[in-house]
Amino acid sequence: MARARLELMSDVPLLDLDAPVGDVAQRLLDDGIVPEKASEDAIHISCAAVHGMDYLLTWNCRHIANPLIRRRIREALSSLGVTMPVICTPEEFIFDE
Repeated sequence: MARARLELMSDVPLLDLDAPVGDVAQRLLDDGIVPEKASEDAIHISCAAVHGMDYLLTWNCRHIANPLIRRRIREALSSLGVTMPVICTPEEFIFDE
């Protein structure tokens, strides 16, 4: 099953973890929006935002898909001229048409 999942994802491009991603992530950490112990979460948010992703799907409701945190993330990203993707859980993403 793991091999099948990796094969399914083989055509999905990877986003660069370049300097702008690190700079934005550091801002989220410096502002206390994301705690130092969750620095990977800051990188996850930053990478999606810097690369202009429309959505960031996550099950992480502590540091990412948290309504209070989302507001602070949006404000910090906006001050840097970066647009925040829609942050939601996969359940929120699935909707009935």
